[in-house]
Order: sequence, then C-alpha cells, then structure tokens
Amino acid sequence: MVKVLSVVVMKFSLTRDHPCSNQHYCCSWLSILQLCKKGDFLALDLGGTNFRVLLVKVSDNGKQKMEMENQIYAIPEELMRGSGAELFDHIAECLANFLEKLGMKNQKLPLGFTFSFHCQQTKLDESILVSWTKGFNSHGVEGRDVVSLLRKAIIKRGDFDIDIVSVINDNVGTMMTCGYDDHHCEIGLIVGTGTNACYMEEMRHLELVEGDEGRMCVNMEWGAFGDDGALDDLRTDFDQEIDAGSLNPGKQLFEKMISGMYMGELVRLILVKMAKEDLVFQGHTTPDLVTNGQLQTSFVSAIENDKLVVFVCMLRGLGLDPSVDDCVATQRVCQVVSTRAAHLCAAALAAVLRQIRDNKAAERFARRLHKMVRRLVPDCDVRFLRSEDSSGKGAAMVTAVAFRLAIQHAGRQRILDALRLSQEQLLDVKRRMGEEMNRGLAKESHDQATVKMLPTFVRSMPDGTESGDFLALDLGGTNFRVLLVRVRRWKRRSVEMHNKIYAIPQEAMQGTGEELFDHIVHCIADFLEYMGMKGASLPLGFTFSFPCHQSKLDQGILLKWTKGFKATGCEGEDVVTLLKDAIYRKEEFDLDVVALVNDTVGTMMTCGYEDPLCEVGLIVGTGTNVCYMEEMQNMELVDGGEGKMCVNMEWGAFGDHGELDDFSTDFDKAVDEHSANPGKQTYEKMISGMYLGEIVRNVLLEFTTKGLLFRGKLSERLKTRGIFETKFLSQIESDRLALRQVRSILQHLGLTSSTCDDSILVKEVCSVVACRAAQLCGAGLAAVVDKIRQNRNLPELKITVGVDGTLYKLHPHFSNFMHETVRDLAPQCKVTFIQSEDGSGKGAALITAVACRIRDAGQR
Repeated sequence: MVKVLSVVVMKFSLTRDHPCSNQHYCCSWLSILQLCKKGDFLALDLGGTNFRVLLVKVSDNGKQKMEMENQIYAIPEELMRGSGAELFDHIAECLANFLEKLGMKNQKLPLGFTFSFHCQQTKLDESILVSWTKGFNSHGVEGRDVVSLLRKAIIKRGDFDIDIVSVINDNVGTMMTCGYDDHHCEIGLIVGTGTNACYMEEMRHLELVEGDEGRMCVNMEWGAFGDDGALDDLRTDFDQEIDAGSLNPGKQLFEKMISGMYMGELVRLILVKMAKEDLVFQGHTTPDLVTNGQLQTSFVSAIENDKLVVFVCMLRGLGLDPSVDDCVATQRVCQVVSTRAAHLCAAALAAVLRQIRDNKAAERFARRLHKMVRRLVPDCDVRFLRSEDSSGKGAAMVTAVAFRLAIQHAGRQRILDALRLSQEQLLDVKRRMGEEMNRGLAKESHDQATVKMLPTFVRSMPDGTESGDFLALDLGGTNFRVLLVRVRRWKRRSVEMHNKIYAIPQEAMQGTGEELFDHIVHCIADFLEYMGMKGASLPLGFTFSFPCHQSKLDQGILLKWTKGFKATGCEGEDVVTLLKDAIYRKEEFDLDVVALVNDTVGTMMTCGYEDPLCEVGLIVGTGTNVCYMEEMQNMELVDGGEGKMCVNMEWGAFGDHGELDDFSTDFDKAVDEHSANPGKQTYEKMISGMYLGEIVRNVLLEFTTKGLLFRGKLSERLKTRGIFETKFLSQIESDRLALRQVRSILQHLGLTSSTCDDSILVKEVCSVVACRAAQLCGAGLAAVVDKIRQNRNLPELKITVGVDGTLYKLHPHFSNFMHETVRDLAPQCKVTFIQSEDGSGKGAALITAVACRIRDAGQR
C-alpha cells in the first residue's frame, strides 16, 4: 500500500522545458466543453486494423439529441506497413464509399478525425505523428501532419470535399462523449489494450500554450510514466521480463503494468515461476505454459469470475492438469495482478484528481478502482461514466464545437476585414495625398484643397555654423515653458538647454489678451532672473500651437483659440505683436522675437541639427501633422522662385472632401459623428492617438452586440464614449504584457467576466486598428518623400524624417508598421527615421538660430 501511495506524487510536466520528464502533455486544443452546434458531422475513427466512418446528426429541439450511422472498413496489412500515401488514399476511398451510400457525396460536411497514435498537436486541426504503434509502420508519415496527408488524398481524388475541423485522441473523444451527457465530466480514461488519460487543465499551468485564462484538455500520454525510472522501485522481475521481450523495450512502462495487452502475459510468467518452484501444478510446466502470448487477458477476467469449471477448462487448454488448490492459487494470482493494475491506475488517476482538486474540481470511479481512489483521496467525490462509442461520437462533437467557433471566427474577421488595407488601397491613398498636396500648393486650387500646404517662412536647415544664446517660449496648453538654449559653433549634438515650467491661471486664459501676455512676460522676467540674466536682450523663438495664418517668419495671425483658451482681443491679431507690446509694457528687458513656429517644424529643425539629411518633420501623437522642405518654384502662395521653404501641410484634414470615403468604415463614421468637429480632420481621426481608442471601442461594441465577444454581454462602461483610452492599445499590444494583465484592463472597463479568449480577441482588434493607422500614416509619408525625390529629379533619394509624438514613441508596433509601409510604397526613397527630443522648445530656438545666421550673413 505504501508503495502504491507513492505513485500519487507523479509530477505533472506542464512547462516549456521538461527534458527529464516522461510525461508529455500533448495539448489537444479544446478550450472548454460547450454545447455543440446542431447539424450533420462526419467522424473518422482510426486506431487499429479496422477503422470506422460515422455520420453524426446533432439536433437541439429543446433537448440535446444525437443520431449516428456508421460503417467499419478494414485496413489491409500491406497498407499498415507500406506507403503512407497509399494508406491515406485507402482511407479517402472508404470515405467516398460511405458518402456515396448515404447520397451525400455532393455535400461539404465538417469532419472530426480520431487518430489514436502518439501525436504532437499545435492546433485543433493539425497533428504531427510522433511514432506509429499497434502494428502500423507506414513510411513517410512520422513527423508529418496527418490532417494534411488526409486532405491531400481527398484532393487527389477530386470527387468529394470535406472540411477537416478537428483531430483528437480517443481518450479526448471519451471525455467529450461523456461530457455531452454529463457536463461535470472533465476526465477521459482508456483502460483496454493500452491505457491513457486526458483531463481539463487550467490554462495558467500550460506554458506550452499562450494564454492564462480558462481551461484546455490535456492528452497526458501517461503510458510512458516510469520510462525515466520513476517506477523502478515498484517494477518486479516479471515486469522487467515482459519489457525486455516487448517490441519497445524501456518504453511505455506504466502501460505494461496496467493494460490488457500485458496482463495475461504477466500472470503466465508468475505461474511459470511458481511451477518451477514446485508451488503449483506439482512442479510441472507445459510447452503452452512457457510460450509467450499463450495466456490472454480474457483468461484472467474469466478466472476471476469465480466459476471453477471455466478456468479448469482453460488451464487444461494449456496442457495442465490442475488440482483444486492449483485453481485457487491461479485465481489468486489473477486477482493480485489485476488488483495491482487497478490500484496503479487508481493511484495515477488520484494524481490527476488531486491536480484537478487543486484547480477546484472532482469526480467518482467504480469497483476496485473506485475503492482505491476513495482511500487515496477521500475528499474527492468521483463519478465515472461508461463511454459509448467515444472515439467516433467524441470526434464529431469536437467537430461540432469547432465548427461553431469557426463560424464565429469568420464573423469577426468579416468585420475586421473592413479595417485591413491592401497594397493597392495604400498606393491609392498615396496617390490621392500627392494630388491634394499639389492642389494645396497651387494658388488657383488652394482654397478648395483639404491639405493646405501653408508656408512657414523657414527657408534653411541648421548647417553647424549657428552660435549664440537663444530664448524659446513654448505655449500650447495650460502650462508653458521658457527655455534658454545655448548653441555653439561646430559642436553638433551638444546643445545646452535650461528650462522652467510655468502655469497659466484660469483667469489669464479666459480674461483679456493683455492679462494673458502680461503674465507670459512676467514669467519670462522671472526665468531671466533665475538664470542670472536679468535685463538681457536675446533673440527668441515662439512655439505657438494654435491655428495661425503666417505671412512672415515673425508674424502669425491667431485664427481661433482652442484647448480652453478664451482670452479676448487676440483672435484676428498678430500674436508676435501682442507679445512685443507686453514686453514693452514691462520695461525690464527687450527681446528680439525672430520666429513664430509650429511644433512639427520644430521637430524637423531639432532632428535636422543632428542629421543634415533631415528635411521632413512628422508628429504622430494626440494629433498628427507633417512639414517638409518644398521647392520655392512650386509654392505659388509665396513670391520668389529660388531655394526651398518649409511647408506646414496640415495633413490631418486630408479626406474632408471625400477623398477617403471608400476607406472609411462605420466605426470611423461613428467616431466622427460624436467628435467636437464632425466632418473635419478626417485623416487625423483615422490615425492619431486621440481617436484610435474610440475606434477600438466601437469595434468591440459591434462584436459584443453580435454575440462574438464577452458572451454577448455589454458593460455600461464600455458603452461610454472615450472610456477606451489609446494608451490601452499600447499596453495591450505590448509583447511583455501577459493576457492576465490584458484582462485587468478589460476589468477596468467593467468587463469582469472576460475570458482568455476575449483577451486574445481584444488584442487582435487593437492590432488591426493600430496597423491601419500606421499604414495610412506611412502611405501619406510615402507621398511626401516621393514628391521630394521627383522635385529634384533623382532616381533615388536618401532622406531622414524627424518624428515626435506619443503614439509613435510608445506604441510597441506602430513605428515598424509605418516604416514598412513607406519602404513598400516609396521603394526609390531610402528613408531613415530619428526621434525628436524636445522639438517644440529646442526646435524653436534652432529656427531662431538659423534665422539669425541668415540675417547676420545678409548684413555683412
């Protein structure tokens, strides 16, 4: 008893690396036992010299019902040991025969394939044969996917077609069959010629499979338990002799102690030894008794039926003349052998039950097995259901479940396909962006163009000769910064910066313009004093991130306040003049306001200081925009035809006149309809961080409404606009984030009952939406760099793009998707991307430094 109890500690090898384990847990990819989809399903049961084809009809008229028709086909011995291709051709021929007899050859039915050999599964419909057993040795099959081989044989015939949805092991079929009748069934056990078990394991314990929520059926292949020596102290000389004479010495040791294939032989060896020691049969043996295989397991079962006359006849059939004592002794040997087998099986099963109990589950068994299980785990209530036609019926049931899941998957993909863009579509976006750029540059079409191509009056990039101390003022929200930027000649990458952040009180934001700019100047004075430069007169660059119309580098007419600012007397006025007037009123210092700049231009200038090839600035964050160096000869809004000037594209409005209507989805339309500016900034709403989370939320709503996600149950928080922040996309798509952490984000959204599968689907939605945004951005950028190449009539252009923005910097895959799209759509442009550091502050100072350099050169 003590030795048997020790088997209960059989260790479960569920990790990725288990080189020392003999327990290979082949994942059978059945996530959860669910109600089957009604309909007709085929099942193919292959596990021996005969195989069966079944038609299973599943109906649901208020109560689950299943009807079956089947036919048995033989497998000739030459096919079992011949060519694998010929074996599967034979199986396909039998399938065709079965379908023809039923008059269903023209129907494409889903099929479940029970393949009862040692396989490694990677998907529900893929199974790699590890090794043949049971007398099979068809060459060209081991190491290959048996489902693919069957499909190939069917395609070669060409007279029928089926959809092979699932491939399972017979013990999984046993569990599924009993689970159909009893939803508490979570273990499948085979104890016959061979032995095996499967059970429902928690996903968090399965390191071989991605995901940590829910459960999955595990095919234990427990017959190999002990192959590493774990059972050496329990194995007898008889066990070792049986193993040595078997076809696979050293393998399947647990199976050789339990299963019907070996039990009769074990009894025979014991009787031979007892006879040789004069303990039975008066010390006599017979040729039959000493011949391998002469005593079948059926003999053991018959002897244990307590019918003396039966086993007397059996012993005489072995050439023996048994006495009553011999019969009693033989019966006792049979009882001991079968009891040990049952107890070993029970001990292993107890380990499974203990594992399930640790995961919160339990069951019940029968007779000796039941008795031993109760003794080993008295706190488990175990029920055993006898499986009827498990391998065929179970395969059909797995197929029914898989078929329903496949339909749901197809429904989800149809919805997501609207958000997936082909190469041709992206090329079309690139072409249309190029057309709008040309319309924005032309005086005649500028007013009607959606991409405005605004002149910035920045005419040159840093060349390394800039030098001096410069102030920069960065105003774009409730806080603003004052910076001192020290640039030294020829010292690239060594710009020295000092800055201080100041708040803008609510009363200044919504008071008068004089009050607002007086507050700004007061803060500048404080900064100069803080830096020990009180009264200094320095050139200043002003980053002013509000809509302006510029006619000169140092002039900008405020068109409209945004971001909560309402200071009176500013709209329609030159903000540079308003700042200068406030400095004049202060009478403490004088500043030379050299440049008024946009944050995109600042990004390009900052990166251009590091890399002379940088001539494009890109912002992809809360919003999105691009600037680049355009040839003056193409800029009809500005006088002069020589040199270059930076153009602020304001490309977020691309699509406002319908240019993107054929790419816009119902999700985009819903986001636009409920935005603060319906019908405006169409391109930006498909790309930027302000809107991606809302697009994802609308997709999730659609999935859930159609019962494709969250079991069709909507949470009130998910119905709330803006609740799915774009930062969630970056977090969910992080390669370092486990699905359990994804689920915690969903719980924040009120989805407390979300599953592992839900987490995977949400991750896919986030990936599709982010990928589309990156590809659209890349298509627009491809149009920009290709235009620069064409402007210069170059066969190949080498250029650098300076990039800023939280979406580009923080999303784990956005930048890669965008880079790949630019490479694909502008193959003649070799584009390098560098991230900007403080483009709005440092960039404004550098623009000022360049302007001063050019101005000083003109005065010489």
